[in-house]
Amino acid sequence: MEKIQHSHVQVRGLKLHVVQTGTGPKVVLFLHGFPEIWYSWRHQMIAMANAGYRAVAFDFRGYGLSDHPPEPERANFNDLADDVVALLDSLAIDKAFLVGKDFGAFPAFTVAVTHPERVLGVITLGVPFLIPGPLGVQFDLLPKGYYVIRWAEPGRAEADFGRFDVKTVVRNIYILFCRSELQVAGDNEEIMDLVDPSTPLPPWFTEEDLDVYATLYQNSGFRTALQVPYRCMQLDCGITNPKVIAPSLLIMGEKDYVMKSPGMEDYIRKGIVKQFMPNLDIIFMSEGNHFVQEQLPEQVNELILSFLAKN
Repeated sequence: MEKIQHSHVQVRGLKLHVVQTGTGPKVVLFLHGFPEIWYSWRHQMIAMANAGYRAVAFDFRGYGLSDHPPEPERANFNDLADDVVALLDSLAIDKAFLVGKDFGAFPAFTVAVTHPERVLGVITLGVPFLIPGPLGVQFDLLPKGYYVIRWAEPGRAEADFGRFDVKTVVRNIYILFCRSELQVAGDNEEIMDLVDPSTPLPPWFTEEDLDVYATLYQNSGFRTALQVPYRCMQLDCGITNPKVIAPSLLIMGEKDYVMKSPGMEDYIRKGIVKQFMPNLDIIFMSEGNHFVQEQLPEQVNELILSFLAKN
């Protein structure tokens, strides 16, 4: 990790925490999910740099060491997509490969649709093509106590999380979200109640890793993080007839809970997703869970590097 350089870059009026390593002519920009942060790409960044690429990651606005927007409750996915383009401008990067995990896939897709000239290729992990808006994640199809619906409700997650310290919240989410079942709370319980406090961390996630996450989230809190993604997921992003023409790769763990979301299995396995991404390859990892890039980093690195080499 000693090769990784940290800086703050002025982007659209905010200072974003940007992390870089490698000096190759081609750039790979990593976009994190929740409860992740730039650090969730640690294994990939080193591998990309060692293979001759310039690897860049950053904490989204309101996450980690990046500034909060002035009105966090009005933040949305278009802000993140605009930040990606502006960050490329600030770093004098003409084009990049975009790698998005979890909700980090949304700005990757949006930029690929609205600024195709800036995108060499798109790789997403854990989330197939979806655009924020009422036709993207359809809340009415989800189980009533599902975490996405619970956390979309203003104040609910704050009350749930507020019973614990930040480190415990991150620990619980990692334990819960690496399972293959959907995270659904009953009428008289909250999402944090679904985790037995005696459950150990997954073997690929160390206490040292947890400390890094906890320190970053202690700095930012969860105010913006709950707005984006959960409370703006159904906000129309203004894109009609979306199509990603760039070469694309979807990496899905067979044991990723996302696969059990309503309609998701057919959407991916039957190739319906390719209506929106005609140049998409799909790879399933038999043991992969939702945190596949941290769980199986060497295998994921090989898949990413193979894709980059071809494109």
